Amino acid sequence: MSETVTAAVLVIGDEILSGRTKDTNSGYIAHFLTQIGVDLREIRVVADDEEEIVAAVNALRAKYSYVFTTGGIGPTHDDITADAVAKAFGVEISEDPRAIALLLERIKPEDLNAARRRMARIPHGAALVDNPVSRAPGFWIGNVIVMAGVPFIMQAMLDGVAPKISRGTPMISATLDAHGLPEGAYGEGLAALAKKHPSVSIGSYPRLQDGRFVNQVVLRCKEADALAAAEADVAALLEETAQRHRL
Repeated sequence: MSETVTAAVLVIGDEILSGRTKDTNSGYIAHFLTQIGVDLREIRVVADDEEEIVAAVNALRAKYSYVFTTGGIGPTHDDITADAVAKAFGVEISEDPRAIALLLERIKPEDLNAARRRMARIPHGAALVDNPVSRAPGFWIGNVIVMAGVPFIMQAMLDGVAPKISRGTPMISATLDAHGLPEGAYGEGLAALAKKHPSVSIGSYPRLQDGRFVNQVVLRCKEADALAAAEADVAALLEETAQRHRL
């Protein structure tokens, strides 16, 4: 049996919902998790609203092996992720001496003002997540890993926690060209094969190329034999359908 490790990504920030900032973090995390065999099952985006963050954190951490959050741990008044996560876990939050020490590696003591000290507020019982870029840490409490929203900082944090994340069985995939066929030509047959191979995720994906739609069928599974069997059946379906269309 394949070991299953699951995850969700919680993206936090009004700027994402307004469209002012484009979310690239969830895609990066998704690719990262796929490479180590963790199934990303859900991505949510919530506003800078404490109750919304608390509700989302509690819902996701109860459902998945890991929750990765991005955003809302900076020095300004709207950076409320740490407080919300502490509330979700029912623990206190205060300045952490470990975090203060990290900040002082880059900030002079006289420049460590109230706003910057906000970045040292950590829920009680949390482990720190290293930030080699600006030294302001994220944190890890329970199965929730809290990281910065700035993409290159988030990526550095993710690299830091990577060795501690449980691995599952990596997903493998196969991609088949649909020979220029429209999806409607092979849709019924593909649905039948999806039922025949329940352990394989089978999807049809159109894209625009040179002014026309080109379709590909992508198969994903954690078991090589099951993937190979499904791939052979899908290839045969596409070839037979293509031949009928050429007649």
